Amino acid sequence: MNTEFRKTLPGTRLDYFDTRAAVDAITPGAYDTLPYTARVLAENLVRRCDPATLNASLSQLIERKRDLDFPWFPARVVCHDILGQTALVDLAGLRDAIAQQGGDPAQVNPVVPTQLIVDHSLAVECGGYDPEAFEKNRAIEDRRNEDRFHFIEWTKKAFKNVDVIPPGNGIMHQINLEKMSPVIQVRDGVAFPDTCVGTDSHTPHVDSLGVIAIGVGGLEAESVMLGRASWMRLPEIVGVELTGKLQPGITATDMVLALTEFLRKQKVVGAWLEFYGEGAAALTLGDRATISNMAPEYGATAAMFYIDQQTIDYLKLTGREDQQVQLVEHYAKVNGLWADSLNGAQYERNLCFDLSSVVRNMAGPSNPHARVATSDLASKGIAGQWDEVPGQMPDGAVIIAAITSCTNTSNPRNVIAAGLLARNANKLGLTRKPWVKSSLAPGSKTVALYLDEAGLTDELEQLGFGVVAFACTTCNGMSGALDPVIQQEIIDRDLYATAVLSGNRNFDGRIHPYAKQAFLASPPLVVAYAIAGTIRFDIEKDVLGLDAQGNEIRLKDIWPTDEEIDAVVKASVKPEQFRQVYIPMFAIHEDTGPKVEPLYDWRPQSTYIRRPPYWEGALAGARPLKGMRPLAVLPDNITTDHLSPSNAIMLDSAAGEYLAKMGLPEVDFNSYATHRGDHLTAQRATFANPKLFNEMVIEDGKVKQGSLTRLEPEGQVMRMWEAIETYMDRKQPLIIIAGADYGQGSSRDWAAKGVRLAGVEAIAAEGFERIHRTNLVGMGVLPLEFMPGTNRKTLHIDGSETYDVIGERTPRATLTLVITRKNGERVEVPVTCRLDTAEEVSIYEAGGVLQRFAQDFLESATA
Repeated sequence: MNTEFRKTLPGTRLDYFDTRAAVDAITPGAYDTLPYTARVLAENLVRRCDPATLNASLSQLIERKRDLDFPWFPARVVCHDILGQTALVDLAGLRDAIAQQGGDPAQVNPVVPTQLIVDHSLAVECGGYDPEAFEKNRAIEDRRNEDRFHFIEWTKKAFKNVDVIPPGNGIMHQINLEKMSPVIQVRDGVAFPDTCVGTDSHTPHVDSLGVIAIGVGGLEAESVMLGRASWMRLPEIVGVELTGKLQPGITATDMVLALTEFLRKQKVVGAWLEFYGEGAAALTLGDRATISNMAPEYGATAAMFYIDQQTIDYLKLTGREDQQVQLVEHYAKVNGLWADSLNGAQYERNLCFDLSSVVRNMAGPSNPHARVATSDLASKGIAGQWDEVPGQMPDGAVIIAAITSCTNTSNPRNVIAAGLLARNANKLGLTRKPWVKSSLAPGSKTVALYLDEAGLTDELEQLGFGVVAFACTTCNGMSGALDPVIQQEIIDRDLYATAVLSGNRNFDGRIHPYAKQAFLASPPLVVAYAIAGTIRFDIEKDVLGLDAQGNEIRLKDIWPTDEEIDAVVKASVKPEQFRQVYIPMFAIHEDTGPKVEPLYDWRPQSTYIRRPPYWEGALAGARPLKGMRPLAVLPDNITTDHLSPSNAIMLDSAAGEYLAKMGLPEVDFNSYATHRGDHLTAQRATFANPKLFNEMVIEDGKVKQGSLTRLEPEGQVMRMWEAIETYMDRKQPLIIIAGADYGQGSSRDWAAKGVRLAGVEAIAAEGFERIHRTNLVGMGVLPLEFMPGTNRKTLHIDGSETYDVIGERTPRATLTLVITRKNGERVEVPVTCRLDTAEEVSIYEAGGVLQRFAQDFLESATA
């Protein structure tokens, strides 16, 4: 820790680091030109780096040089139970590997404070029209996940610096926003900005507080947990000026869907955004959080807002201690992080978005950035005529309507708006359609308290939106089973069925296997669609029903005014509600139970938790990058849901067949996501999405949809898993060829782990989403990027070829991809090695993050 720039914070007994002095010592006056994000990164360097690294890195930051490695030391790690548990399974496996080499396994511990929140494992088996839905769903969750929860409980006792929030308490990001982030940390008498990485791409939720928080894969999180810097290329910092203000009746959801479309078009993938301007200053913290949460949907790594009075008001509203609130304001003003101090900030690129241009929006049918105005539903072919037959579901039937996700339930205005719309609908006698499985799953227990305070709980319950959980649920694909009668009708009639949810993702196949498409909407719109019952309904124009006098009721007749919403929020959302929820949740409880062994006692019959194989056999060896055959040739916009789905496991899938052989009843198959601690189950999810289009599989001149590939050299089309098994038996090295934006979506490790276990050594694509590319490197898979103008189509790739990679693997080097066609023709294609830093080269050459850990640990122990 440096002492040269250490000073005492005026009016306190705390020290801080004078970042302005450190920056201006290198380039006088430079600090005032730095964006907010750069100032926080600079403070991080001043606090943690040795003088030589500090000077080099600060110079790089000031001059925006991206051709060098840049160290970042996050203050903490936050995990949800899927990737967080998987990361801890890896660390438990690492302990076994260390013990086998004669090391002390008890010394393998997170160095950085790690908080794990169990929020991804509850399925909505009981909908919100059942008054006991919450208790029933929790009981099912505990029964299905006993193996997982047993392991998680062991980690809490076995590892140092691990804190666990048990199931039933809320969503990681909303808890982070409402409680866990202090905005300004204090450790050992030193105050500094809070920073964190999280094992979920929506970790930027707390960027709205002025906290640098980014989503990473579990592999990168493991690296940070064990005390390593998060090495990166210096990001592009883009300023996004928000002007104007939202029109009456427009929600934060409408705003963020419009912004997501706009920013995707502006190519901000991998950038760190800072929102500023009069429009940004006027947004509530809840509205800001909605924008920050959706960062991965528009491709950005971070979505920052400055610390200002809105931040302070929110900290007070959410029950933070007065002393902490005062520290945040005082520190921000002294150290140049208060909004007023950033008028001179200079951005490499500036964008402008007019909030007054936003209309009521939805997104769909399969991408969060595919915005459609509700007024344009008919012209876009979404709304239209349908046959209303008594006793039958209509075309486009909404089988799932879910108010879910931290994106929206952390914003009181959105939830209150849904409650008020429900109240208005109930007064006029409107009801939910009987085939709609409806649910309300807030990300925090505080939501239930302020709905009770507002008298809106009963109103929502009357329309089927009772609280079913405090967890991710439908947004994560955990929408649960349908009524068997409804499911059978969908099958028998081959019905086009849909879902409408207030979530952040609607990728193909994610929400429910029988929901052919899904649409994102604000919470009040979700309620409206539960009443309408079909996506074919023109939500702005069509008649929802008749009142007692026979008058037609349309959406405008039940939509609450902004004044109503604001008045209820002001009267009903109170600091004591947050204290009531969070003080006991985060109370320190002394562990008086028996101590646990440092090595986990793996359960051999578990399909949830299994000792990982990454230190064994071929996975620990070299990758020759020669004679590779394509496992798949894929189009643009491949998501991690295509690569490793998270939704419910079906009996006729490879994973379902395996679970059945293991003796698990179909009703307890659970989701793919919950089984990611067991590689034998999880690897069967690789490319298991039924919505996959693999261009190697052609039928009647078109690419056939499904989890399929073509086994080579035989040319035989078969299910993806059978081909993977065959290639594994042959020890055949594999490659994947893909289009642009490969790996969009959640920061799930298994999108990388699955292909590595299948034998994939390299992936050649036109471009990669940031988190997935990092995960590939962490698993020892080489990402290769085609040069502009070159792609699978210009190269006439059909999947019958073999591939070699030639060249020295250095950061962003130009390598040669040698393609040998079936007829013997040889083509040499220059590609960019997407090992972006020297640290990534080192990780790749070691075989991956986990192998690197073991090597470094044993070397340091020997030393």
